[in-house]
Amino acid sequence: MTEAIRIQKDVPTANWVSNSWIRQNRSQLIRPSPHSQLKSRTSKRKTLDRFSGRLTVSALPGAELAIEYLYSKYIKNLSVHSIRQTGGVALSFLKFLHDSGTTILTLTRRDVGSFVEYEQDRGLRPVSIIGYLRALYAFVAYLVEEEVLPQEIMRRKIRIKEPETLPKAIPQEDIQLLLDAIASVRDRALILLLLRTGMRIGELLETQINDIVMSDRKILIYLGSKNYQGRAVYFSEDAEHALKHWLRTKRYLFYGPTLERLSYSTAWGVMRKTMERAGLVHKKYSLHSLRHTFATDMINAGMRVEVLQQLLGHKSIEMTMQYAKLSSKTREQDYFRAMQIIEHGGNCDEPYRVSNALQKVFEEKKLLQPHDKKLPE
Repeated sequence: MTEAIRIQKDVPTANWVSNSWIRQNRSQLIRPSPHSQLKSRTSKRKTLDRFSGRLTVSALPGAELAIEYLYSKYIKNLSVHSIRQTGGVALSFLKFLHDSGTTILTLTRRDVGSFVEYEQDRGLRPVSIIGYLRALYAFVAYLVEEEVLPQEIMRRKIRIKEPETLPKAIPQEDIQLLLDAIASVRDRALILLLLRTGMRIGELLETQINDIVMSDRKILIYLGSKNYQGRAVYFSEDAEHALKHWLRTKRYLFYGPTLERLSYSTAWGVMRKTMERAGLVHKKYSLHSLRHTFATDMINAGMRVEVLQQLLGHKSIEMTMQYAKLSSKTREQDYFRAMQIIEHGGNCDEPYRVSNALQKVFEEKKLLQPHDKKLPE
């Protein structure tokens, strides 16, 4: 029986476990398992132990509250990323408050604003600060729920405008250089699967052999790394060929020397070395650029945005619509096709399709206004 199961044997259902239960039983949960040093211990538990230990050693005012909050996220089965970000932000924020001569127990809106200003001065990007704020306010909301802080602290939140950034797709000529520079069977399978499926790198590294339906050229993703929604993605013939050359009877699709799953840093090393051989380092492409390229290619090839949304695992269609901004080629083709229909009196071989999903977004954005106003006689 794995440690995660053993720990939660007498735990209430994760969806309704109370914060008071966590507080009362934290001593039992925090006690290291007899098998805590074994490699089978989950990365989630390791992350929890690491940040709980750092918070305990810090002896900062409010550290115990932060540890209780971390355990609440662990018991509710939130992701490793969520626990890691929460632990890091809580530790940084408590230290900042201590250095500023105050504590979490007397938190004010000005304290939060000063923390944001501090992180900006350190050179943190706006997107990263927005993530920090989101994690911080979730912690504050927990303290409000526990009646440690007053409700007023949540009424006027500090907000930062998120910059509009277009996804960075890789041009076709650079893709060809990249593919030509691949040096091993494993690397070809990894890069082609990212490029042809649009999977997130975290999802691909978690993929196991039995998640692949080779006859359908399909990979099943049971839990999205960001939105916790399962989906299926599909891969092309060239990706299938690369995959068949790589497949072995191992648990994970991509693994390291210890046969454990390949780490992100190793996967990034594959991409970096391939870019070096292709002479593309100066263009600063990332593993995620392959996902952006997949999405852009699909849009340019005429795939409907709502279909692409499902393949990418986006919760909101507005996120997927960012790729449409890149597709000047598609816009040009659509324009001349529409103009040809107009010039020929409205005749069209293909029926006009209305996307209900896009229609809803446009209405919410007030881009479509009803035309029921009575016109003058």
